[in-house]
Amino acid sequence: MTLVSRFLGLARDIVIARLFGASDASDVFFLANKIPNFLRRLFAEGAFNQAFVPVLSEYRSLRSHDDVRELIAAVAASLGGLLTVISVVVMVSAPLIAVPIAYGFTDNPAKFALFVEMLRITFPYLLLISLTALCGAVLNSYGRFAAPAITPALLNLCLIGSAFLLAPYLHTPELALAWGVLIAGVAQLLFQLPFLLQMRLLPFPRRSPGHEGVARIKALMLPALFGVSVNQINLLLDSFIASLLVTGSVSWLYFSDRLMELPLGIFGVALAIVVLPSLSRSHADKSPEQFSDTIDWALRLVCLIAFPAALALILLAKPLLITLFFNDNFTATDVQQASASLQAYAFGLLGFMSVKIFAPGFYARQDTRTPVRIGVIAMIVNMVLNVVFYWQGYGHVGLAAATSLAACVNAGLLLRGLIREGAFRFATGWSVWGLRLLLANSCMGLFLYFKAGDWNQWLTWGAGEQVLQMAILVCGGVVLYVGVLFAAGLRWREVYR
Repeated sequence: MTLVSRFLGLARDIVIARLFGASDASDVFFLANKIPNFLRRLFAEGAFNQAFVPVLSEYRSLRSHDDVRELIAAVAASLGGLLTVISVVVMVSAPLIAVPIAYGFTDNPAKFALFVEMLRITFPYLLLISLTALCGAVLNSYGRFAAPAITPALLNLCLIGSAFLLAPYLHTPELALAWGVLIAGVAQLLFQLPFLLQMRLLPFPRRSPGHEGVARIKALMLPALFGVSVNQINLLLDSFIASLLVTGSVSWLYFSDRLMELPLGIFGVALAIVVLPSLSRSHADKSPEQFSDTIDWALRLVCLIAFPAALALILLAKPLLITLFFNDNFTATDVQQASASLQAYAFGLLGFMSVKIFAPGFYARQDTRTPVRIGVIAMIVNMVLNVVFYWQGYGHVGLAAATSLAACVNAGLLLRGLIREGAFRFATGWSVWGLRLLLANSCMGLFLYFKAGDWNQWLTWGAGEQVLQMAILVCGGVVLYVGVLFAAGLRWREVYR
């Protein structure tokens, strides 16, 4: 289901790039949409989810079904009430809030006004997607992974539909994308409710002052609140710098980030969704060996996917962007600029994916302080590198490189923390596993490097030839990589659990 959703996301990005290109209005939409999406890290699948799932898992193991339903209702009331207030405040004060976020747009009144309008349209998505994430967390905790995993596909379908059906009727076509986000928020929430109703866990919000479970969730979230506040400062700095760069910078970063997010979203996020409930149950059952074994298994899968994915993105950056996005609206210059930031993001892919499995190792033990403290360090590293790379003239590529380096710092410190606390130890067989990966990635990398050829030649091909050549590269690379792995002794039982 995650795979389906992510490929629909790729289709969405192809539609946006080919219809709207890297224009001023596109930059405005990507920046406006970034604000509610970053706040999701606090109120949706981020700090809230990491605090809610362990408490919910404990209630499911030790309490009655009625107690679980009461917890969900109380959390829904508390979360929904808070986000309603925040949404109203932001929509009313959008012109003031927009200044530090999009300062580079203030010298262009029309562009700044469009940003304010889009921010007001997209921000309520935060409330809708947070309630959707609450429903998804309940379903995941009960082993119902398919519905929450396919839910993001509705966002992609709504954006694609709005781009084709709504854009022609608006004075600024890109406004259709903002409305598509809001429509998707409603659709995603409504989609999950019948599944909870079937489980008799539909969260009718009901205030329960002093509810023990809600109090514990809030206590677990408090350290994360501090961490996210640092993250928001970093977000403002990122947005501030990006808005100062040349037109197209925000769009180049967006499209390169989306391609990097494809393997991260399909495998990294999917692993995190499965790992957190499993680790929470292992901790509740007092089974440290199973806890460590789960992280070890997840880390092996991360290495199995992250290394070849990063190598392929680096070697095929320009051909990939040409095949997916290149046309009159997304030019050869856009391909060159976006490919540079894509390569910078790809270097950090292992770090991005590792954080997805190391952080749940702390959250499952109801320790939100340690990953937040480490996250603060990583955010400071990111902020400092952003400023340094900006002053060195690296532009949008510097922002991507800073993000990748900070992710590697984050992953490294989380791993060291798990080992120091005795929660994780490497199982036997890592040296053999590493040699297999080295051999398979070397063979695949040589194939891609020589087969891809000169990227300028890709510009002269028609769409059919581009797709055919890319299919040969992708399929050939996958077959060669997997074939070498199994020839080197990899067995399916080492991957599947």
